[in-house]
Amino acid sequence: MVNSMINNETLIKPLIEKEVTGISTINEIKISVKNLRASFGKTEVLHDINIEIPERKVVAIIGPSGCGKSTFLRCLNRMHEVVGGTITGEILIDGTDIMKDDPVYLRRRVGMVFQKPNPFPTMSIFNNVVAGLKMNGFRNKKVLKQIVEKSLKQAALWSEVKDNLNDSGANISGGQQQRLCIARTIALNPEVILMDEPASALDPISTAKIEELIFELKKDFTIVIVTHNMQQAARVSDYTAFFYMGKLIEYSGTKKMFTAPDKKQTEDYITGRFG
Repeated sequence: MVNSMINNETLIKPLIEKEVTGISTINEIKISVKNLRASFGKTEVLHDINIEIPERKVVAIIGPSGCGKSTFLRCLNRMHEVVGGTITGEILIDGTDIMKDDPVYLRRRVGMVFQKPNPFPTMSIFNNVVAGLKMNGFRNKKVLKQIVEKSLKQAALWSEVKDNLNDSGANISGGQQQRLCIARTIALNPEVILMDEPASALDPISTAKIEELIFELKKDFTIVIVTHNMQQAARVSDYTAFFYMGKLIEYSGTKKMFTAPDKKQTEDYITGRFG
């Protein structure tokens, strides 16, 4: 198993000082999806998806309910298998087929933030952030403190909770809980962050904070976000993919998608004629 070959030092070292070996360019591809088909039993819900996602960019996945957006997202970290699905085709991260990765190791590389904030209610804010690290056997208290501070700062939450780290993660506001979940995700130093409607359950002020946070996080992470909110997709993403009935209809730069889409179907959805 890949998992057995990774010791704590290998896992933790990049968390304290991430080395930057070069500046990402628009042409560097982080995720390459080729001929992806996803099914539940005999029902195919994604049909022959081909898409390339650049490194350190935000890609928004839009489309009406039931079009396969969340299924596509779950395929990228093999969560589709957890809910009983199957896939064919290839999903490559940095050129490596994720189906050859140990799923636990893959989910360290590809973190996920869900629609509703889900902090562990019986854990403190501090322990929520480092839950994944402790589950993997890491116990260095000094380093854990550093990771908590770094992750909460990256999640734009440190200044709000730094004096209450021992309080329950369930005792803060919904918007703060979602940023806590983001801090918990980035504490494992993933390369990719998947977000499934991360602001749909939040008030407008909290939503704005999440959107500002996404803009900052793309400096360090590749982000794929599913959203029903057209304005949000236009604000936060560099590229947008429009899904309909399990098919990728159109994929382009966000500005082009929202001003001059190639497909009439895309234009009809963006302008509210259906969906």
